[in-house]
Amino acid sequence: MEVIPKPTSRNELVRLAATRFEELCALCDSMSEREHAVSFDFSGGVNRKEAHWRRDKNVRDVLTHLYEWHQLLLTWVRDNRNGRSRPFLPPPHNWRTYGKLNEQFWLQHQSTALGEAKRLVRSSHEQVMALINSFSDAELFEKGRFDWTGTTTLGSYCTSATSSHYDWAMRKIRAHLKKLRSTPRPQGRLLSQVPRGSFTAIPRSAPGPGLRQSKGGP
Repeated sequence: MEVIPKPTSRNELVRLAATRFEELCALCDSMSEREHAVSFDFSGGVNRKEAHWRRDKNVRDVLTHLYEWHQLLLTWVRDNRNGRSRPFLPPPHNWRTYGKLNEQFWLQHQSTALGEAKRLVRSSHEQVMALINSFSDAELFEKGRFDWTGTTTLGSYCTSATSSHYDWAMRKIRAHLKKLRSTPRPQGRLLSQVPRGSFTAIPRSAPGPGLRQSKGGP
């Protein structure tokens, strides 16, 4: 994957987010039924001590994680834009304890089908892209432009929730595929065989769920 500097303009942000998302979609759609069915197993991996390597067990878990962090961004911006002050992470979570929030997201999507996860993240991605396009370059990348973004620019939050997060997702999925394809026999617990769906079959204009009133990232 080509390493590209972080965006410094709205056009760069939108272009990189769109490119990375389509790469992620293509990667997921390229996977066989078996590659979707075998649970992730990153045990014994070097430099894989972060909790997310143990938390996520399949592509559905990765995609719903992306979706929920899209929702955090959308709700945070919407409320602050409308004069309702709120932190990015819903209380009582903070940047020291957000791992518990990620676990909560993981638990609430254990009954979500893969096809539904793809629809959700496609829809939320499009909502985030529309949100980004509603701001100017100065609003996105000028420090101190909004008091509710603190010392970080709004554009940095948007980058983290899109292209950077998609890169994270692809690294994890590729690690799964590399290990699986180098193993002659299936390893890990097989998931129930549910229709895996396809990103290419999901209309880009597919309506998504409305933004939540409350929420409750890797």
